Amino acid sequence: MTGAGSTEHDTEHDYDVVISGAGLAGSAAAILLARRGVRVALLERRSDPGAYKVLCTHSLTANAYPVLDELGLIPALEEAGAVRNEARWYTRWGWIEPGAAPGPELPYGYNVRRSTLDPIIRSRAGQTPGVDLLLGHQVTGLIQEGGRTVGVRASTPQGERELRARLVVGADGKDSAVAKHAGVPARLHENTRFAYFAHFRGLPLPGGIAHTWFLEPDMAYAFPNDDGVTVVAVVPDKKRLPGFRKDLEGSFTAFVRALPEAPPIDSAERVSKIIGVLDYPLVDRTPAAPGIAFIGDAALTSDPLWGVGCGWALESATWLTEAVAPAAAGRGDLDRALAAYARTHQRRMRGHQFLAADFAKARPFNPLERLMFSAAARDGSLARHMHRFGSRLIGPMRFLNPVAIAQASAVNIKHRATAAGSAPTDR
Repeated sequence: MTGAGSTEHDTEHDYDVVISGAGLAGSAAAILLARRGVRVALLERRSDPGAYKVLCTHSLTANAYPVLDELGLIPALEEAGAVRNEARWYTRWGWIEPGAAPGPELPYGYNVRRSTLDPIIRSRAGQTPGVDLLLGHQVTGLIQEGGRTVGVRASTPQGERELRARLVVGADGKDSAVAKHAGVPARLHENTRFAYFAHFRGLPLPGGIAHTWFLEPDMAYAFPNDDGVTVVAVVPDKKRLPGFRKDLEGSFTAFVRALPEAPPIDSAERVSKIIGVLDYPLVDRTPAAPGIAFIGDAALTSDPLWGVGCGWALESATWLTEAVAPAAAGRGDLDRALAAYARTHQRRMRGHQFLAADFAKARPFNPLERLMFSAAARDGSLARHMHRFGSRLIGPMRFLNPVAIAQASAVNIKHRATAAGSAPTDR
């Protein structure tokens, strides 16, 4: 005897799980679920196995490393030339340089272009026993019975088909078709910055590491990637958008040239168009509904200036797998498992998204941010602490814990006292 959320293994389903979207989140979830005995259909609307996401920071923050390791992708990424992503950050108080501070090696992830990464992880998913990779399959509707989703309708190169499953996973981005068909609304948070990206080859950066500029309110970054390609992005306040629209090439180049320790783009080869994102709100949804789960950008899309979306895509695939794998294979209560996944996702992400949405208002640093950023520019241990937060290895509560705040306050008090003592005096 089984209820709506508790099922035994049966022949009523074509698959245990249908995943819509074979990008990072969807491919990772397919691999991890299949390894746990779950039968997975991995649907990808594009027919090209080498398709990839163009608009991306191409950054896998250090929180993604354990997932990449579990997936067995570290050797393939290293062989493909992925760059370990050490970073330094410019502020009005100077550079925050975690890697220059004494201590053990910092945790790292990778910078790697999606044109390299996406085909690697999608191919690995397609080779995993228990996964059917179905290219050219686009979800056009959901099958719903008794108030829950029990499958999808998809257009395919051979025509329309239905795929029934215990669980449907939306891994299809911030404009998720699965969410729209299910009537799961999105919460939007305005982003009052815009962004332009370009790829350069032969662009040296000090130390060969990633750079980010906090210009208050404008932002910029330069991330070295595989094959000697560096992604340079400018992320200004929307008040500057008319000027960029009038002269994109000139505005982009002038913005980069004016950066402190500016990357020498004039002597580098630009190997892409300048790609613009003029309106990119932050998006989040309830991570689960009866018979449905959302992962990656379909669950939460943050501000791209932080370069955290790829890491969270992989982590959310892990959280989903850990919560639902037994139930998805018919050995437990699926509704209870989905509720557990939703709690984990919200607990791990809510604080990060709150801070990102607030900073997306293109405001200057608030008092607490001024305290932490200024102290991190002056103290190596706080720079390393900021690295752990920027890499999403710790959450906001641990980043802003009382000990760290007290340490930052002491660092700044000492700095002011030293500055006052060294100031010239009238005699």
